[in-house]
Amino acid sequence: MRFEPNRTRERMKARLRRAELARRRPPNFTARRAVLGLMLTAACLSVVGAAFHRQVLEHEFLRDEGEKRFLREREIAARRGMVTDRNGEPLAISTSMSTIWADPQLLAGRREALPALAAALELPPADLGARLDAYVEQGRRFMYLRRRVEPNSADAVRQVTDGYRLAGVGTDTEYRRFYPGGEMFGQVVGFTNVDDVGQEGVELVFEDRLRADPGRRRVIQDGRGRVVEEVEQIKPPAHGEDVTLSLDRRLQFLAYRELKRAVAEHRAKSGTAVLLDVTTGEVLAMVNQPAFNPNAARSEPVEHRRNRALTDVFEPGSTMKPLVVATALEAGIINARTPVNTAPGVLQVGRNRVRDIRNYGLLNTTSVITKSSNVGVVKIAHSMDRAVLWQSYGRLGFGRITGVEFPGERTGFLPHYEGWSRFEHATLAFGYGLNVTSLQLAQAYAVIANDGVRLPVSLQRRDALPAGERVFSADTARAVRAMMETVVSDKGTARRAKIPGYRVGGKTGTAKKATGRGYAEGKYQSVFAGMAPISQPRFVMVVMVDEPRGESYYGGIVAAPTFAKVMQAALRLYNVAPDDPQAELLLAGLKREAKR
Repeated sequence: MRFEPNRTRERMKARLRRAELARRRPPNFTARRAVLGLMLTAACLSVVGAAFHRQVLEHEFLRDEGEKRFLREREIAARRGMVTDRNGEPLAISTSMSTIWADPQLLAGRREALPALAAALELPPADLGARLDAYVEQGRRFMYLRRRVEPNSADAVRQVTDGYRLAGVGTDTEYRRFYPGGEMFGQVVGFTNVDDVGQEGVELVFEDRLRADPGRRRVIQDGRGRVVEEVEQIKPPAHGEDVTLSLDRRLQFLAYRELKRAVAEHRAKSGTAVLLDVTTGEVLAMVNQPAFNPNAARSEPVEHRRNRALTDVFEPGSTMKPLVVATALEAGIINARTPVNTAPGVLQVGRNRVRDIRNYGLLNTTSVITKSSNVGVVKIAHSMDRAVLWQSYGRLGFGRITGVEFPGERTGFLPHYEGWSRFEHATLAFGYGLNVTSLQLAQAYAVIANDGVRLPVSLQRRDALPAGERVFSADTARAVRAMMETVVSDKGTARRAKIPGYRVGGKTGTAKKATGRGYAEGKYQSVFAGMAPISQPRFVMVVMVDEPRGESYYGGIVAAPTFAKVMQAALRLYNVAPDDPQAELLLAGLKREAKR
């Protein structure tokens, strides 16, 4: 072995250094190192223990706490019930739309995106900014940006939120009400507000049935408010119940068109028309002028929303005369041929006078109706006790609501007989001193058409015939119908109410319009009430035109043509057989010619 003195010296020096260090080291150094080792070991065990505790023992709790930060309850939209006509045609439907909402506190931090967001929402940027500031100041965490927007608007908002990565802006599904019938059904169907609550018309009457009950769901959403997971359904949505009306869309359109034409032609203030099914008491058409479109924003005058057939009253004028005659016939006081002397065309009643437009001389009961003699009908009315006429008017439905269940329906005014003077007894016979609605007058005429039985009227389709109340005997009703048929003859006042192939009966009325200061000079309300076919009436219709300002204002000229056009269409649509003997003879002749 070879000896290396240099390496040996180095080893000796290292040993001496270690000995010197050991001599200088504190006596407790080893203990300190042991303590430090223990502390590090304890720290490692603590970390491992905490991880085990959180990952294993507290896993469910921590997961729930994390989900609470992003777990939200959201509404499940429910559809409001549909309103349809008697044949199932939609009159009010709900379509799904997008509603844009935001968290103001989050959106306020991204003001650079507001101009683009306002453009997508089709809102003025200043208005959006002012609303946002107001919500932020109030500390609120939710605001609607726009409700029920079109799909293209919702897509534009999504592009903005994705482009700017906006947090706290989202969309929900809501339903918007749409009315396919527009103006034709506006005053009957009504409309809902922005929260889908009925405000007027059928929407208000049947709110409890039509109203939807939204459901609730629990979802997980991300930091930008978007739903990333459906967790559970808390409450299922309950859609509203559908309501079927008695109205016929086809007849409603025809009545609306013809009434609008009449009001425009005679430059009238307003008008209304009602068509009833005699056999069931159902309202088949109910239209008014002026009208409004329930789909448009509410900017029209409030009076345009009124269903005038139920809310506006008027003095019916001479349309009451057949009902007076029916009352006297039922009491056995007169018959169809009883002579009535109307000469000299003027009748003194106390200090007042009742006049005819000319001296008709000696008439009978039928011709009193044909000529619409005021003097003749007053003499008939005075032959009865006041209480008898008052009770008859009440049984016909005057002075009380029809029970059609419509908001704002008026009872009209029928004064009690104990307060009648002799002159009031007279004026009530030719339609002054009381007021009625168009529907009340139609219901009263339906009594004559239905062989003396009054049925409750309805705006809902009926599947069963309701119980009626007998007002007149069938013989009385038939006798009065025959008298009213003469009114539509060449000798009567309503020749323009004729319908080819059908026997038609009715009565005209032209009443001066009452104001707060008495009867207005030159202002009239033109009325025609009629039925067809006379042999077995199926329909009754009342047309009233308020303040015609054309060349003529008589009911037989202003209102009767509208009746004829709508009634003719109704008879044909419902396949009612013609009952005019002349038409039958003509048809038979045409058939014989065809065979030859």
